[in-house]
Amino acid sequence: MASIFSKIISGEIPSYKVAETDDFLAFLDINPNAKGHTLCIPKKEVDKIFDLEETSYIELLKFSRTVAIAIEKAIDCKRVGMSVIGLEVPHAHVHLIPLSTMEDARFISKTKLTSKEFETIAASIKAQL
Repeated sequence: MASIFSKIISGEIPSYKVAETDDFLAFLDINPNAKGHTLCIPKKEVDKIFDLEETSYIELLKFSRTVAIAIEKAIDCKRVGMSVIGLEVPHAHVHLIPLSTMEDARFISKTKLTSKEFETIAASIKAQL
């Protein structure tokens, strides 16, 4: 069964895309820890990040770095944190979270945003790529 991320890749489920290549996709988390919280995923569905082929793993991290640099330029924050947990969706993914406090790194407090806010944030990050 295809993961929710595979459905986002195929366009079955809409998303706020930030960046895309032939092999990877970055989009805003719809339940973000902070404004600009972005997920970077390989388009090939693999459950665990360490099960990716080494080349794909390295390329995912390079892609994530590029996106993180754009987020840091677009979003007012002290830095962009990276987290790989992988329990909530069985598809390898990297969380890029704009951080102003340590609380932003925890997956307890969530930020509520409107569709317009998501669109504006996505456009701001894209403009920095």
